[in-house]
Amino acid sequence: MKQHIRRAALGAAVVAGMTIAALLDSGAAQADAPIAPTEQALADYISAGLNPAADGRRPTAVVDSGSSSGSSTSRASDVLGEGPELSAYLAAFGYGLTHPDAAPPGANRWNCTPSAEHPRPVVLLHGTWLNAYDTFAFLSPRLARAGFCVFAFNFGRSGLLEGGGLGPILPGRYGVGQMEDSARQLAAFVDRVRTATGADTVDIIGHSQGGTVADQYLKFEGGEGKVRKLITFGATHHGTSLLGIALLGRLINNLGVDILGFYQPLIGPANVQQAVGSAFYARLNALGDTVPGVDYTVVGSWHDQVTNPYDWTFLQPGPGATVDNITLQAGCEQDMSDHLTMMYSPRAASIALHALDPAAYPGLECTFNPWMVGGGGHL
Repeated sequence: MKQHIRRAALGAAVVAGMTIAALLDSGAAQADAPIAPTEQALADYISAGLNPAADGRRPTAVVDSGSSSGSSTSRASDVLGEGPELSAYLAAFGYGLTHPDAAPPGANRWNCTPSAEHPRPVVLLHGTWLNAYDTFAFLSPRLARAGFCVFAFNFGRSGLLEGGGLGPILPGRYGVGQMEDSARQLAAFVDRVRTATGADTVDIIGHSQGGTVADQYLKFEGGEGKVRKLITFGATHHGTSLLGIALLGRLINNLGVDILGFYQPLIGPANVQQAVGSAFYARLNALGDTVPGVDYTVVGSWHDQVTNPYDWTFLQPGPGATVDNITLQAGCEQDMSDHLTMMYSPRAASIALHALDPAAYPGLECTFNPWMVGGGGHL
């Protein structure tokens, strides 16, 4: 029975990859048309690309009718029981559907003592509609084998009736709550890690929304002075065009989740906050991109279909901070990683290790990593 579930989940992941490819083709013609950063504009855009239901009805994305309070709540949770090490995003996505709270391999060994060579624990932050396992099943074990104490958790958990949108209908789709709440959840987790390891400061690796949550933590939730290095991949530091968010919204419906008749926020507050021009970013970046005392490594991919334009992820250094903005394909065009497979790229992993310990990891890998599949083209 377990093997049947795993095969079904992996099949869903393959369908997800095929669906995103189709959505990109259909969305390319509309990419030049701007979308207002509102839930209704996003709902209209998603509706234009929804597949008809089995009975022939055309589903329509709707937003809150005004009958609810409009508020949302979210929570964090620990990851338990290490999942397998995987080299391809699709395989990790499939495993994550049936094990949504699994720990990435090598993470959350709470008796880990930081070494003199690697004195700071590394905290991993997943992105929107993702979880700790399916984001870091490739990177986490590499960090652990390199001698780092690695920690991860699932943040921004919020169900449909809590205002988290439709994403959490699928297992393991976290990171949907308000990013201010997620940053406070990160603050509590970092303090737990510092207490357990005896370390004064940590390093953070964030993917997508995870980088933005780390920004919020550093600037407004007590993180300044507790983080030495922030390494981000495809992070929505300045927001994203709604095209990328709309593609993920369509994906949920076109995988078979009927969104007809739901009168709740369509995609959850975190996605609306990540639209470029939102009030959230006006506050987040009002005093600049960085905080003093932090070394930033910021990685973007030419092929990122969610954080786009991809160079919106890059930061400008302020006083007392350093920033290394890196295009993943610079010097390695055969790495075709997109938003999700970036975290399954050997080159991305080598960038993370170099940023954490440049003396021990002076060089960067360069291998073929295909769009959507990852794993060098193998599951």
